[in-house]
Amino acid sequence: MRSHHFLFISLICVFLLLCVACNSAPEQSAEPTPPDEETQLSSKEDNPIKASAETLLSSMTLEDKIYQLFFVTPEALTDMGCVTAAGETTKNAIKSRPIGGVIYFAKNFETPAQTKDMLSGIQSFSRIPLFLAVDEEGGRVSRLGANSAMNFPHLPPMGTIGASDDTGKAYDAGLTIGRALFDLGLNVDFAPVADVLIHPNNTEIGDRSFSADPQVNASMVSAFTKGLIETGIAPTLKHFPGHGATVNNSHLGRTESTRTLEEMRTSELLPFISGIEAGADFIMVSHLTATQISDKPCTLSSEIMTDLLRTELGYEGIIITDSMQMGAITNSYSSGEAAVMALSAGADMILMPYSLTDAVQGVKNAVEKGTLSEYTINEKVYRILNIKEKYNLLP
Repeated sequence: MRSHHFLFISLICVFLLLCVACNSAPEQSAEPTPPDEETQLSSKEDNPIKASAETLLSSMTLEDKIYQLFFVTPEALTDMGCVTAAGETTKNAIKSRPIGGVIYFAKNFETPAQTKDMLSGIQSFSRIPLFLAVDEEGGRVSRLGANSAMNFPHLPPMGTIGASDDTGKAYDAGLTIGRALFDLGLNVDFAPVADVLIHPNNTEIGDRSFSADPQVNASMVSAFTKGLIETGIAPTLKHFPGHGATVNNSHLGRTESTRTLEEMRTSELLPFISGIEAGADFIMVSHLTATQISDKPCTLSSEIMTDLLRTELGYEGIIITDSMQMGAITNSYSSGEAAVMALSAGADMILMPYSLTDAVQGVKNAVEKGTLSEYTINEKVYRILNIKEKYNLLP
């Protein structure tokens, strides 16, 4: 009897515990509530980008990260003459020098088939996908259009398009160029030219500029930028903060602009602002010296790249220098000095150092000495990887 009584009491206790558990459990609807649209976009776009970039960054050595900051020609990468293919030499070079990007010129392009093979080849060899770029502005700066065998669309100078006062033509120009570049395997265009043609004797820019009118220029730059982005090509606004008021050529030596920041805000900066708003992910900085703002070339000036471009204009994309082989730099600085100064001043990527080996070593030395922190390097590389992910380059 005692055992039966104990069993009866135990069953009652179990029953009471089950009742409490059922009453305290939260109610559940038949179907889970779907996330709102903003949450869905965040999970599909923002999170994968950050996770992918972070994962890749965490797997990189310091040397890997430093190489990501450089954009060079295929000849500088391989230490060979004119490169028109990607074979074992390229494969070995990209393994030991995992650069962030490659810029190609007219001499590298022979036929569409050869170009596609060359670009797909080098991309397949690189553990970290590459930016593959070209200067394709239309008009007289057309690396692909220079060879009739490439069957590349020929566009008039941007000055002609600007004179039409039709932004639709600028948008179509971006679409036309972008589609042709994307088809070949390129992913970055060092265009559009955002310089306002202020000085009538300026020959370095000339008809590469859309207009001498800053408002017209701003509208055209925005439209061209949107056209490129729609095709999957990353546009590059150049040459910040504006090269249109100069007379001398920075390819040859020091070039100065005496324009004040107040003057620039009402003129030179307007096309860059419109291009940033249109979504440009690259801005190329000029070697001109804005004497009213800084005593250094803009590519080495924190007042230009950090204070003005990053802070005042709120730009969050990649800041890349103009070619560091130009006289405005090489006449006064070594490859290592120029690279360290540019990165310290705010640049993310160095375009075409005179010596890639010396430039990379200069950055390594600066990190070891503590004059350039690895934290700063990580920030720059993270920005680069995020843009690569944005354009579907990362795995």
